[in-house]
Amino acid sequence: MEKQKELIERLRVERTQTEEVILKRRSVRNYKKDQVPEFMIKRILEAGRFAPSAGNSQPWKFIVIRDSEIIRELTDTAVKICRLFKSLIDYRVPGRKWRLPLAKFNIRLKPRDLHPVPFGAVSMIADGRLGLFHGAPTVILIFKDVRGVSCPDLDCGIAGQNMALAAHSMGLGTCWVGFVKLAFQYAFKWKKKFGISYPYKFATSLAVGWPVGTPDGMVKRPAHAVDWYENGTRQVIF
Repeated sequence: MEKQKELIERLRVERTQTEEVILKRRSVRNYKKDQVPEFMIKRILEAGRFAPSAGNSQPWKFIVIRDSEIIRELTDTAVKICRLFKSLIDYRVPGRKWRLPLAKFNIRLKPRDLHPVPFGAVSMIADGRLGLFHGAPTVILIFKDVRGVSCPDLDCGIAGQNMALAAHSMGLGTCWVGFVKLAFQYAFKWKKKFGISYPYKFATSLAVGWPVGTPDGMVKRPAHAVDWYENGTRQVIF
């Protein structure tokens, strides 16, 4: 009981190492060319493997790419598809207002993919103003088992976050990269190359490498209201 009291008092004034890792991790979009040692990547994968999942079904498959040519080809495929999408539905280009009905139709079909944030990123990737893996020497692809219990997407996200935090704790940088899914949706050669077939489907990916500079650190973020129920009352806290 005394140890618990001491712990509580210490926590009132100090953050744990885990909290420091979570709060100071930043997405890194500029990497050194130096490759990450193999043993570190294996430890990162192990952190992902130990993530909780519904029924401990572990509905994921990890593929590690450390071949710069494969990373380049995969990037080129995604860029080409972004250019195609931009040429078909980007109505913001002068003289292309007629594309608006087609864009609205596609937005209804894929509201999340064509939300203003990714929609804007498509144009930036197509124009070469936004990289895909940002020069990272290692890429971890995460595929979900669609037969997974409950919500495989959530489980894969938890596994990915475990890996991102483990990498950060080692002094590495990471960045979530979702746009590479275009290569697996519209260019079937990549599924064949990596031996991906049912029941696996692309979920997301992580760029991993040594960051240029020191991008980590606390940043301001908006607080969201939280409804707090205790002792028969409701409070709204921020």
